[in-house]
Amino acid sequence: MACAAYSVRGPLKLTARHGTGSNSCDGWRTSVSYPASQGWSSKCSSVAMRVTSHCHAIVSASARWHSNSKASATDSSTVSDERITVLVIGGGGREHALCYALNRSPSCRAVLCAPGNVGIAQSGDATCISDLDISSSDAVISFCHKEGVGMVVVGPEAPLVAGLANDLVKAGIPTFGPSSEAAALEGSKDFMKKLCDKYNIPTAKYCTFMDAAEAKQYVEQQGAPIVIKADGLAAGKGVVVAMTLDEAFEAIDSMLVQGSFGSAGSRVIIEEFLEGEEASFFAVVDGENALPLESAQDHKRVGDGDVGPNTGGMGAYSPAPIVTEELKDIVMKSIIIPTVKGMAAEGCKFVGVLYAGLMIEKKSGLPKLIEYNVRFGDPECQVLMMRLESDLAQVLLSACKGELGKVSLTWSPEMAMVVVMASQGYPGSYKKGTVIKILDKAEQVSPAVKIFHAGTAMDGNGNLVAVGGRVLGITAKGKDIEEARERVYEAVDAVDWPEGFVRRDIGWRALQHKQMV
Repeated sequence: MACAAYSVRGPLKLTARHGTGSNSCDGWRTSVSYPASQGWSSKCSSVAMRVTSHCHAIVSASARWHSNSKASATDSSTVSDERITVLVIGGGGREHALCYALNRSPSCRAVLCAPGNVGIAQSGDATCISDLDISSSDAVISFCHKEGVGMVVVGPEAPLVAGLANDLVKAGIPTFGPSSEAAALEGSKDFMKKLCDKYNIPTAKYCTFMDAAEAKQYVEQQGAPIVIKADGLAAGKGVVVAMTLDEAFEAIDSMLVQGSFGSAGSRVIIEEFLEGEEASFFAVVDGENALPLESAQDHKRVGDGDVGPNTGGMGAYSPAPIVTEELKDIVMKSIIIPTVKGMAAEGCKFVGVLYAGLMIEKKSGLPKLIEYNVRFGDPECQVLMMRLESDLAQVLLSACKGELGKVSLTWSPEMAMVVVMASQGYPGSYKKGTVIKILDKAEQVSPAVKIFHAGTAMDGNGNLVAVGGRVLGITAKGKDIEEARERVYEAVDAVDWPEGFVRRDIGWRALQHKQMV
């Protein structure tokens, strides 16, 4: 299975209206246009987008996209013959999965991970550099020069928003990950929403507020269910799907009055509640070309049956049956490509991975953008890296060099599934230091099983212990959803960790879809 890049030509001619105030709305756009032909209209926010560069390019109103759908699946191996040392920044399950895929890449001489974790080190997927201060750009740059690092891959969002990629690129180090300006797509939901308005990207109707009383008045007018979001980074916990007005008021008070998310919650976005099925869509971007990855679907709620509070993700599988080839083309042309074009026009060209959280609306069957992340999803990255058969290092380096147009990807036709083992109490408070036993037995259930570590460490007695909320990503491949699911839960059951828990229904939507078909 091969996927080729979509190419972008000719930024759109669009303008935004300017306004002021403590809250802003998008004019309650009730419909969006999807591309039957490649033409676009604009309907923009009453508050202008603010970007660091303040650069607004106004050129041709037409846009063209090209998909080399018949590109060779081996193109990615012919881009370059160089072998490089890659440094991965981060230490969670996502970074473990990236190290796993990079370690299998023929173009990788060595894989380093800072700070990494005990599971990454013990698996041999990378050499962990636990004492490197990744919050210091100078320290990372010095290390890269000393060790001859040929590319840095930044995993988490916080270093990106802080500007690590800016500093590395300025130092001449190829870096996969967006600048701090471009990372505002995730760092500020208000920024993302205004980009959607300006470039006619389908998304939920919304208003932005800084005043709690005004926000509550608006919620009363709209009714429940309704969605309350903290504007900034909140470790995946800044979204409340309020099913009642009381829940909405409580979320508004928590963010704007009590300051539960600090500065990240000093502004809130209130969105319409969309009914449908969620899906995760990823594309590698070099500033001009966008290369779609395979689809995935995660499970955000903590409990079986999609109940309880949102989490960073309790499991995922790939591919997602709901994301057909036709839908993928719609997403690329109506969401991903306009975003890439819009960011370039705003003076903050995007290089890295765009992770679009989508809602496939029940009433229309068409996708709307819920949110953007500017890095690989966790736990979606785990299932994608299990299925990727191409040279990941070469693909990411091509993005850094602006050469994605030469690249296509090859994927395993198998289904992959990950089930997250979390500490009891997560996403609330939980106990740290609980001992995890017989992990080796779990990984020996099948050659198709791989365990990715997120929140683990070694205690003074040499025991593997849990030190985070989401701790392990038990992952497996199978010929279909049933086989992958059977293998992954067999491995889960082999782990001896009484203080841990899992959802037992990961993949239920895929199974339901298969039964319906």
